[in-house]
Amino acid sequence: MSNLNAQSLPLNDDETAVSHPGGSTEFKWEIIARTPGITPATILAGRLKAENIPVRVWQEGAGQALGLTVGILGNGNVAVPEEYAAQALEILEDEEE
Repeated sequence: MSNLNAQSLPLNDDETAVSHPGGSTEFKWEIIARTPGITPATILAGRLKAENIPVRVWQEGAGQALGLTVGILGNGNVAVPEEYAAQALEILEDEEE
């Protein structure tokens, strides 16, 4: 169902977390799973949120608009901040067993 190999995908140009006025922090995000479509990715994200892990889910806009669930445009992506990646992968691997 999902590809649980950790593949790094920086979503900002900075390699480290940066604190901004107002308390917001930028993270380097890492893709931890790719699924066929957005729905399975959303389910995985819900499991991670239940463990208090920050998570982002997305699908390429064209794939979502066309309802694709296969190929590069059909993949759902699940990403977590880099420091949560190992914990998130462990949780998802436990779920698969």
